[in-house]
Amino acid sequence: METHPLRMIDVGGKPVSPRTARASGRLLAAAETIRRIRTGSLEKGDAIAAARLAGIMAAKRTADMIPLCHPLPLDSVDVFIDFDTPGEVTIHATVTTVARTGVEMEALLAVSAAALTLYDMTKSIDPGMVIDRIRLEEKTGGTRGDWKRQAGVTPSGS
Repeated sequence: METHPLRMIDVGGKPVSPRTARASGRLLAAAETIRRIRTGSLEKGDAIAAARLAGIMAAKRTADMIPLCHPLPLDSVDVFIDFDTPGEVTIHATVTTVARTGVEMEALLAVSAAALTLYDMTKSIDPGMVIDRIRLEEKTGGTRGDWKRQAGVTPSGS
């Protein structure tokens, strides 16, 4: 089997265009843990604000965290927390830029950092929490065009 050396993909010839990526993930936790996240009644303070800030900061540092990612000028990063489903917290991130490459990794890292922050702030009361289903939901822009996850369709094996 032939191996290829690691390299950053040359995007210099690609056109600059508006790009957006939207990702999500979830934290599964006990009802009491979710109640305390929601009400801000944790020893460490406001977990929602901390998670949102961690997600924004992570998106801005993606090229430092993920090998071979291009550093990108981000126009916006929005991280929000949703409590619609009992027993879970859903984290959503939307990232936009005008660049030669997409912001999928930035959105995925924002969700990951936000979920890890929620876990960190609540692990003393609920160490059995689970972070899962971190995934790209949608991307727009670029030469490959738009993509959106189809409702109810998951990759095989998940």
